Amino acid sequence: MAEITVQEIIKPENLVYKKTPLMTDKALSYCPGCGHGTAHRLIMEVIEEMGKENDTIGVAPVGCSVLAYEFMNVDMQEAAHGRAPAVATAIKRLWPDKVVFTYQGDGDLAAIGTGETIHACNRGEQIVIVFINNGIYGMTGGQMAPTTLVGMKTSTTPFGRDVSLMGNPLKITELIAQLPGTYYVTRQAVHTPSAARKAKRAIKKAFENQVNKIPGLSFVEIVSNCNSGWKMTPVDSNNWMEENMFPFYQLGDIKVDGKLIEK
Repeated sequence: MAEITVQEIIKPENLVYKKTPLMTDKALSYCPGCGHGTAHRLIMEVIEEMGKENDTIGVAPVGCSVLAYEFMNVDMQEAAHGRAPAVATAIKRLWPDKVVFTYQGDGDLAAIGTGETIHACNRGEQIVIVFINNGIYGMTGGQMAPTTLVGMKTSTTPFGRDVSLMGNPLKITELIAQLPGTYYVTRQAVHTPSAARKAKRAIKKAFENQVNKIPGLSFVEIVSNCNSGWKMTPVDSNNWMEENMFPFYQLGDIKVDGKLIEK
C-alpha cells in the first residue's frame, strides 16, 4: 500500500478547518481554558470571511483585553482604561468607511468605562462593542467587579458578594439594550463548539450591521470563565459558569433590528 504524504493530506480539498491568517503566530498568553482566545479567533474569522482585514481597526483598553493587539492581525489601537468606546467613536467619525470595534472586559466596560459605554450606545455610534464578562477583574488579581454574582467569592469579597454592602450585580447589557442608539444587543458564550458557532453568527451579524451602515451600535456580550481568578480547573470553571453565571446572565439575543426581544 502506497504511503500517504503530509502534503497530500493537507491539500485544500481535504481541509475541514484551518487557522485564520488574521490570528498572529504568537502563542496565546492567556491562562489555559480561558475564553479570550476563542473570542479572538471568532472575531478574526468573521473579519476574514467578510474580506475586511485591510479596513478594520480594533480598540483594546486595559485588562486581559490589552493583549489583543499581540494576537489579532489587524490594525489595533490601545486606549486608556474604560475609554475604548470614546476612542472607537473618534476613529469611526474620522474614517467612516472603516470597520471599528472595541474588545473589553467587564471591569473595564462596566466599571471605570461605564460612562463611555453608556454614552456611545446612547449616541448610536456605528461601531461594534465586544464585551467579555467573566464576573471579576481577571488581570489585576481577581477582585470583585460590577458583574460579580451575589455570594461569589473574589479576592476582595472572600466571604462572597454581600448585597447590603456592595450592591447588586450590574446587568449592563440589558441596561444598554434600553437605549435608542443600540440596534443589536446579544449575549453569547464560547465554551463549547455549539456555543462558539452561535457566538460567531452573532459577531458576524454585528459587523454586517456596521458594514451595511445600519444606524446604531451593535453590542455582543460573551459570558466567559476565568479559571485562574475563580481558583478552579478549566473544566470546573466551565461547569460553574453554566450552573451560576448563565441563570443570571441568560444567553441569547436581547435586541434585534432596534427592537427589544420579549422573554
